[in-house]
Amino acid sequence: MLVSETASEFDITTTYHKFLHDDPEITMPVAAIESLVTLLSLTRPQTSSELVTVLTKASATLKENVRNSVSLSAGCDLFLRFVLRSTQDTANWEACWKHLVDNGKLFLERARKARQEIAKLGSRFIRDGDTILIHSMSRTVTSLLFHALERNVRFQVVVTEARPDGKGVAIANILREKGIHVALISDTSVVWAMDKIDKVFVGAEGVAESGGVINYIGTAQIALMAKGAGKPFYVVAESHKFVRLFPLSSSDLPGENSSLQFTSDISSSIQAPDIDFTPENLITSIITDIGILTPAGVSEELIKMWYD
Repeated sequence: MLVSETASEFDITTTYHKFLHDDPEITMPVAAIESLVTLLSLTRPQTSSELVTVLTKASATLKENVRNSVSLSAGCDLFLRFVLRSTQDTANWEACWKHLVDNGKLFLERARKARQEIAKLGSRFIRDGDTILIHSMSRTVTSLLFHALERNVRFQVVVTEARPDGKGVAIANILREKGIHVALISDTSVVWAMDKIDKVFVGAEGVAESGGVINYIGTAQIALMAKGAGKPFYVVAESHKFVRLFPLSSSDLPGENSSLQFTSDISSSIQAPDIDFTPENLITSIITDIGILTPAGVSEELIKMWYD
């Protein structure tokens, strides 16, 4: 394998974190794809199998070194599938490598534009006078809200505090700076607020094969309350966050400790998992860059991505 001196010194994890640091708007899977595209441009393998080995090893390194890597894994796996499909039945390897580098950048650009497409589609779900509940920080959800605002739709937003990291406070301030009226509530007040809202919008760390959603802790509880109150629960997610996982509950999620830790130590800290799983039967629709899907439609789209 011919590898440039720059490629031999390439640190995929450092590169990934640099992309996230330099662009506050970038998502984890897009940063992962951009890191792999950068590695692809630096590496000159002699065969497609050598290239796949390099990219697979880099993907594994990212997954091992980044916490809560569900969405990152989705980006890595989708890009690797793109590479595998692109290297099939190639006679001229040099031309194939150049094609991969060029098209890898186009693949990345499409992934970056996904949020804009979702904002256009999703803003149609917001009507004049709506009161919307959102949970935690999702750039895709905020883009959707801003797009509705640009269309002169009048609405107001209820934002959960989103403990334990409290990102709801930050997102409430961002929305207020845009002139959107916001009510910031504690997570324990969601059931009280449910009869005062019209619909719920949440983002996603990943969308499972079942159509269920992996997202910030507390999402599943909100979905359950919305279902009981008869309120629409919309998930807003880029198609590059579709993951080949089939969890049945939050305990099945990668890296999650399913056991409660009991102790008599008064100095012990609160248990606070980062993500949970919302089953498909609690979700009204999934708004994506490839269209509006029912949860049942996700598996079909995954089949297209991986096998078409």
